[in-house]
Amino acid sequence: MKTLNLLSQLTHLEIYALDLEESVRYYVEEVGLRVIDKDDEKVYLRAWGDFYTYSLVLKKGVAPGLVSMAWRTTSDEALDEAVERIEAAGYGGEWKEPGAHLGRSYVFTGPFGHTMQLFWEAERYHGTGEFASEFPDRPEKRRAVGIAARHLDHVTIASRDVEGFANWYSETLGFRRMGYSGFEIEGKDVTFFGVLTTNEKSHDLGILLDGSNDGSGRIHHYAWWVDTRAELDRAADLLIERGTPIEYGPGVHGVGEQAFLYFREPSGLRIELNTGGYRNYVPDWEPFRWHPSQGNDDFYRNRVLPQTMLEAFPPASGPTATEQGLVEGSEEAMVAAAVRVSDPDQR
Repeated sequence: MKTLNLLSQLTHLEIYALDLEESVRYYVEEVGLRVIDKDDEKVYLRAWGDFYTYSLVLKKGVAPGLVSMAWRTTSDEALDEAVERIEAAGYGGEWKEPGAHLGRSYVFTGPFGHTMQLFWEAERYHGTGEFASEFPDRPEKRRAVGIAARHLDHVTIASRDVEGFANWYSETLGFRRMGYSGFEIEGKDVTFFGVLTTNEKSHDLGILLDGSNDGSGRIHHYAWWVDTRAELDRAADLLIERGTPIEYGPGVHGVGEQAFLYFREPSGLRIELNTGGYRNYVPDWEPFRWHPSQGNDDFYRNRVLPQTMLEAFPPASGPTATEQGLVEGSEEAMVAAAVRVSDPDQR
């Protein structure tokens, strides 16, 4: 029998850091993470609410970008079935021996250039001594350093075909398609944003249309979670006071209904801070297609998204779309991207 729910959640990301020492300092002092492990190449960090040992891995690199995103399956059998489906689809990867606080895992690169690590067995974290919490279910005592992110929330990547990406990951690995944003431009129907989830959240994987021809596997941003809007507003104050400009926000997304703000870390990679949003348990959910006039990005529709939000990583010559759609000056690249989607010979 086929398993319907193969994946349970996004557990950690591995990203490149231009200056490893400075990046570690920033994530510890400003984001409020804690170094939990390190080796010759990587540093492993955790937020206080992470149930597993770590949620962010920093690796020395020459440009900001995504190394891989890691997802826990729903069982050991689901891991094997996921691998069977991936290999049957023609994108086989390789098994990794247990290590880095995980059991056996499978690493592959999908059709749009993004690398994923899948696993079932994972070390659960339980703080001891000064890190032990009075809450029995809480993995660690609440931390009050920097913005004090509670846990990793989601990742948003850039792809040259938003619906193609969503369809492949839905059909192959069981991601739920939760919503899209699009419009018509110069006679082309352009889907510029989509959201997928492995659980009841509005999304743990976002997709933005990539207008670049400079490679694949790019990331637009990733997000940390805080418990309340008051904590998000406090974080905005704290970041500015301590020298980190706010790129966009605070505001409220229409898609997903989360409160948000965006800023950059030392390597230039974009971070989002999230809170709120709905939970969706509908098993036969049909994704709604938003138009920017409905406030899919900024539900209050009272702010202009900055040009810098067109940037994805590693940097490329062409822009991405944004969750708001197009920013003036990006129309030509987005039309070209729409043509590539509709004409396989130009992809």
